[in-house]
Amino acid sequence: MIMSRFIVQKINDKFTCNLNVNSTQLIYFEIIQKTMRSTLLIFLITVSVVVYSQPTERPRLVVGIVVDQMRQEYLYRYWDKYSDQGFKRLVNGGFMLENAHYNYAPTVTGPGHASVYTGTTPAIHGIIENNWFDKTTGRNAYCVQDDRQKTVGSSTEGVGKMSPHRMLTTTISDELKLATQKRSKTIGVAFKDRGAILPAGHMADAAYWYDGSTGRFVTSSYYTEKLPAWVEKFNAQQLPEKYLSGVWNTLLPINQYTESGPDETPYEGRLSGYTQSAFPYNLKELRKTNGNFQLLSQTPFANDYTTEFVMALLDAEKLGGGKDTDFLAVSYSAPDIIGHRVGPNAIELQDVYLRLDKNIADMLSKLDASVGAGNYVVFLTADHAVADVPQFLTDNKVPAGYIRVNQLLAELKDVLNQYFPDRDIIRSFSGDQIFFNHEAFSTEPRTGGVDLMLATEIVSNYLMQQNGIANVFTRSQIRMGDFNEGGIKGAVIRGYHPKRSGDLAVVYEPGWFESGRIQGTTHGSPYSYDTHVPIIFYGKGVKKGSSVQYYTITDVAPTLSMLLKIKFPNGCTGQPIGELLK
Repeated sequence: MIMSRFIVQKINDKFTCNLNVNSTQLIYFEIIQKTMRSTLLIFLITVSVVVYSQPTERPRLVVGIVVDQMRQEYLYRYWDKYSDQGFKRLVNGGFMLENAHYNYAPTVTGPGHASVYTGTTPAIHGIIENNWFDKTTGRNAYCVQDDRQKTVGSSTEGVGKMSPHRMLTTTISDELKLATQKRSKTIGVAFKDRGAILPAGHMADAAYWYDGSTGRFVTSSYYTEKLPAWVEKFNAQQLPEKYLSGVWNTLLPINQYTESGPDETPYEGRLSGYTQSAFPYNLKELRKTNGNFQLLSQTPFANDYTTEFVMALLDAEKLGGGKDTDFLAVSYSAPDIIGHRVGPNAIELQDVYLRLDKNIADMLSKLDASVGAGNYVVFLTADHAVADVPQFLTDNKVPAGYIRVNQLLAELKDVLNQYFPDRDIIRSFSGDQIFFNHEAFSTEPRTGGVDLMLATEIVSNYLMQQNGIANVFTRSQIRMGDFNEGGIKGAVIRGYHPKRSGDLAVVYEPGWFESGRIQGTTHGSPYSYDTHVPIIFYGKGVKKGSSVQYYTITDVAPTLSMLLKIKFPNGCTGQPIGELLK
């Protein structure tokens, strides 16, 4: 309106300034002025309606890439060895968050994938671990296990008894389905079942994962009763046979892997039947003692196989080819499986990332060809990072160590027997949490409550006296805490689900974790070495740039909601990352 007044005033000035006219001419000028004002007003209103009533242009396809066990540091450490078309293309052409973290513990695969796509933490979405002790059944619960389902695509009975039913909230992929009356296609792909199922959401068209017994991609009856023809055709190629009939050697000459440690060290685990942990790996021989097709997950060719499947999927499903946005969730599982065995300083791990860089380059090139450059959005992140090998740290004078849980539980049982003879007080030690046997306490409120408090105090005090344990939080401390609290306690609160989690949450000292051996590593802590992961957005609607501002993994999903102009997942606690939006 300010602009319209300015234009009208200019018209007035033009017609009245320094004019020597008679009364008849003035009448004509007034008529012209009024006509032009009306015409201009109609024009401005029309332009406004046109501008604001145009439908929001959304990307044709969203591709989420989750790298299983990736530190932010790996982008910097291996940078000079990456090509220009993989990680570097995403970083240079997109927006990178350099200070992004998981804001809860435990930092493991199932909760990680769920948190990326739901925009919230285990306290709300309910995926508290990969496996946890189910207080209702008294048995172990796997995060995507669903015995009501059956395997589709393989004779391996248990591999397909899976679904996302344990996840209590919607995902961003679910919300896209809801927003488009289910016209959008949403599909998940990974080597690990949980890496495909949780991101794809409850309403997914499909999710596919690897069956290590047969070397095939399979699915669950939750999605379909029969594999699509294109998946059968893909499986018929028997690509794992090709991969496992050769040798895994370094992509570059081994003397160029200066960003990693020596090839053979005492800190790396060995494959069965192999006397060393060094290149080259004769896969044809190793498959005989390492589960045949199971061995593929211990090689970077698992990522190649996943990428080949994604390529076939893009062609067959025509993702990004319709009027509504489609969603493809891809998880690369091999870095985690290999990383657990060799640790973050191994040449094997660097080789995995150099080859993954090529996988990402190939995928981006395929998206350019099939969907069109500028028509899609890619985000890349990780489900957690990773700890250094404790023995490597201690050998280099850095405090670290191992918690021997079986020994700890045996000692705890002896201590508790002094106060509660002939009673099994502890039901389980699962996911760094202790679950009490509440049936062991009196059903009388006063007596039972006192006994429970006494047991809680005894166990807490004993644990706090042990080397490597930093803190113990009780159920009441956690439940009375603030969801937005900072520090380690805040991370524990956000990772704790009242109905599923235990009675005590144990936090180890930095550099410590539960293990019975000194080779290899793991993750799961609330410390930065496990929480600091990359987040990169690239493509339609995304600025180029970077930020060192602190963001959390739960900010990914609401940012996608902004890009797609749809509502947040229904349990979302994150916030959109405004810095990266055009």
